Formats: sequence, C-alpha cells, structure tokens
Amino acid sequence: MYPKAYIEFLIHFHGDRDYFECHEVLEEYWKEIDPNNKQSIWVGLILLAVSNYHHRRENYLGAKKTIAKSIAILKNEKNKLLPLGIDTDKLMYDLLLRQKAIALGKPYDSYTIPIIDPMLIASCQAGCIDRGFIWGSVSDMNNIEVVHRHSIRDRSSVIEERLEALKRNTRFIQQHIKKGNE
Repeated sequence: MYPKAYIEFLIHFHGDRDYFECHEVLEEYWKEIDPNNKQSIWVGLILLAVSNYHHRRENYLGAKKTIAKSIAILKNEKNKLLPLGIDTDKLMYDLLLRQKAIALGKPYDSYTIPIIDPMLIASCQAGCIDRGFIWGSVSDMNNIEVVHRHSIRDRSSVIEERLEALKRNTRFIQQHIKKGNE
C-alpha cells in the first residue's frame, strides 16, 4: 500500500532518528518516480528530515531555511498527505510550531510525524524491531555517527569520481589545445 522507501523513511525518522538516512532513502525514491519535481511531496518530507538534522546540530540557519521550504511544499501538496497516513492538519500545525522554535533558537527535540493509519504504524514498528530501533525513541545526542553523519561519512567514492572527471576534462582540453597548435 505504501512505498517501501516511505516506510524506511518513517522507520529511520522515528526509530534511530537518522535524518541523513531519511534523506538518502527518500531522495532515491523521489528521483525514481518524480524526478526534477522540486515541489514533490517527497521533497517536502525530505526537507523536514533535513531541517531536523540541521536543528539537532544547532545549525539554525539551515534548519530555518529547510523547514520553510518543507512547509511551503507540504502545504501545497496537502491533499497527498492523508493518503500517506498522515494527519494533515496536525502536521501543518506542528511544523509551524517547530518553525517558530527554530527562529527563536530553541534547542532541538525529537519530533513524531502524526501518523493516523494503525497499519502503517504497525509496519514501521516491526521494521524498527528488525533493525534494533525503538519506535518513537528520542534522539541520542551523543551518537556522533547519527548527529554528524554528513561530515564523517566515507566520501572516497565521490572524491574518486570527481578526480576521474577532472582527468577526463584535462585530457580533453589538452587535446583541443594540441589540435589548435597544429
């Protein structure tokens, strides 16, 4: 009934509070089914997770920008929230409160998306058990791997790809310079 990536998103959002992983899981799905639509419901949910990630790290500017974008998208896509098992009015109310808290520089606290479908909750809870997470747990602020995930992740493959692209571009330019000199 619900996309697997969406359930994974919810499991991480409410289980280990790994908002970076929420972003990764749902971004991949979004790019598969609704690529280039930056106003997609999926982008709104991704930005909600990213806002929590920034807020938890006390990056209030990043949290402020991403929650504003999330609210705008989710407000425009409101009719798609209920089919995702979400209490639309409660979510919008909660997000406006979070936006105010961020603007005031209040510390992060874990947020629970108001899911109203008991079957979806049960599915997510089972997914949490499978992964050793506790559904609805609060964020472990001492878990450096989750709190600062973007800055400590292995980026060696990305760096390698960029170096290879740079080498290709350099060879291409050198070949064209050589042809121009002949």
